[in-house]
Amino acid sequence: MTHPAPGRQRPQRADAGPSRTRPARLTWAQVRAQWPLALVLIGVAVALGFVILERWRRGAFVLGIVALAAAALRLGLSDERARLLGVRSKRFDAAFYLGIGAVILWLATSVDSLGTG
Repeated sequence: MTHPAPGRQRPQRADAGPSRTRPARLTWAQVRAQWPLALVLIGVAVALGFVILERWRRGAFVLGIVALAAAALRLGLSDERARLLGVRSKRFDAAFYLGIGAVILWLATSVDSLGTG
């Protein structure tokens, strides 16, 4: 425990407000504004569900489609509407999502379903 030296006052803060403030509450409008990211996350969850049910090719195909949809959303929406779907510039994000989607779709369609030759 630290105490100020006797005869010495602690410095007072200039704003004299509370020392801790609670973070602002999340409103429903803020959550609803994230619908592009929510669509992508729902698609990823569906793809993961297929993979868990041992339908990995179908899951990979859905994941590729979701990545292409993310590219379309990123290109079609403004930066303010895309919100958390946008990480870098619009062109970079769209190219990245498009590339990932194309590679995953290519892998899902090119691998033999039985895993033989």
